[in-house]
Amino acid sequence: MTDERYSRLAAEHLPGDLAQRWTALLRPCIRLRRAADGEQTVAALGGNPELPAGVGWPEWPGHGPLSFVASVRCAALPREGLAEQFPQEGILLFFFFDGQVDEDVFVSADDPETWAGAQVLYVPENTPVVPTEAPPELEAFSQVELSADTEQSAPDLWLPQVRQALLGDTRHWPHPRETPAELKSFLRAFGRLRTRIGHQVSGHAVPVQGPAEYDIANATLGGMHAWGDQPRDQEAERWVLLAQFDSDGDAKMVWGEQGTLYWLIRPEDLAALRFDQARLTVQG
Repeated sequence: MTDERYSRLAAEHLPGDLAQRWTALLRPCIRLRRAADGEQTVAALGGNPELPAGVGWPEWPGHGPLSFVASVRCAALPREGLAEQFPQEGILLFFFFDGQVDEDVFVSADDPETWAGAQVLYVPENTPVVPTEAPPELEAFSQVELSADTEQSAPDLWLPQVRQALLGDTRHWPHPRETPAELKSFLRAFGRLRTRIGHQVSGHAVPVQGPAEYDIANATLGGMHAWGDQPRDQEAERWVLLAQFDSDGDAKMVWGEQGTLYWLIRPEDLAALRFDQARLTVQG
């Protein structure tokens, strides 16, 4: 692990028992950044994908083709930054209906009718592939090759497991005036440290506006439960980050108002390579 910023944060700002509970929640992740000259590339934003022979360009039936967002070469990723269930080989291809074909149609985690507007294709190792240009109604994003850094990732403070660890139960965070004294400096330091969204594979999502896990949990349960309800908390804990892709000026990608795409998946589906079960939420 090349980065342990969240462990250091706990050691500096939390008493021993709380520091232990917090660090137990941390997960390794792969942070993706533009590759410098000569660096190994593990993923790429934009450009044109290589699709398996005989596989057509992904579409949202009734609406049109999806834009190609990114490719990730699983075997090239540092294993120490990945969840145990993450595939050790093959390529992941991410596609999203970004409004180029119809700007009045949106993909929403809350609407199952729109889920086909975000797709993840898994291409097994050694599969014959064909470089494929985007359909004429789409303009491909600029290709940006990405390298990997292994880092620690921390869960969003509003997730139930964090509230349980730091507050002793899963109630909402108290008003700042009522926050326990031993947590105040930690919360301030966490806010200063966690300022960069970026591109990431595995680990804990870095949300723009509230836990991405809650977005997916709410959609999975049909929007029937409020924040803090036990069924929603339990469902949120069943989902993990597959990948997040931030808006990126180099690739000419803008999601909403400079937002981020988050694909989440259940660990059992990740282990079984059921990427059709991945779900997208868009924040920002």
